[in-house]
Amino acid sequence: MSLCEIVRLEGYIQSTYLAVYPNKILLLDGCCRPDVKIVLDYIQTTLQRPVSDLKVVIVTHMHPDHAGGANRLRKATGCRIVSADKSKQWYNSIGGQAMHLVDIGLAHYVAKRQGRPFKKLWYSAHLHPDTTVQDGDLIPEFDDWQVLETPGHTDRDLSLFHLPSQQVYTADLIIKLRHKFVAPFPIYDPKTYIRSLQKIKDLNPSNVMMAHGRSLMIDAATFDMLIAQAPKHRRTVKDTIRHKLLWRQNFDSYSKRKSKKK
Repeated sequence: MSLCEIVRLEGYIQSTYLAVYPNKILLLDGCCRPDVKIVLDYIQTTLQRPVSDLKVVIVTHMHPDHAGGANRLRKATGCRIVSADKSKQWYNSIGGQAMHLVDIGLAHYVAKRQGRPFKKLWYSAHLHPDTTVQDGDLIPEFDDWQVLETPGHTDRDLSLFHLPSQQVYTADLIIKLRHKFVAPFPIYDPKTYIRSLQKIKDLNPSNVMMAHGRSLMIDAATFDMLIAQAPKHRRTVKDTIRHKLLWRQNFDSYSKRKSKKK
């Protein structure tokens, strides 16, 4: 059966999209932990459907606002979790566990900046999807949606392309803040990130659904601007701290030399 509509729900710190069909529902990303109730309430109250109609939840990457609700949704509905085919967990090793805590902290920071009340965001650092997918695969049970690998923000980012309508969900590939577009933070691989932007531009999508910035048509000139202004170097928490420390050391060294000259 064909797609009825794509519904955007206002999540805790991001937009959440439901692809609604007459007999099934697809959630385009795993959302935040507090969004689980929002999704379930919408299915039951607004759509007046059983929660078991939620058949598939995609996890585009492992950040708190994209994976935080996935396991709870699977437990509540029996849905299938679909994510990238990667041999290692994103938050692997001790360093990964530390980054998981940092990312949850960053999500709390974003929520505070948005004036959101404090809510629990904790979720498992490890994801065990029911199905893994690669670039070009069709989403199980939803063969009108194609998976696109669009890494750079992390090593496993996915975008989702609705073939009949030419709409694309890009998760965190593009961020829209008020009146400007920006690159996401972090950027682990700048060159790959730029290739991912070009990949979406080449689709010439009719509409771009963003996790941060709602849904709108993005023209070729805007994509060219995004590509031209994309970061040329890694931008991660570790790199930012290192950069600030080096800047401080250089500033202190300059100040000492200036003081000696006086």
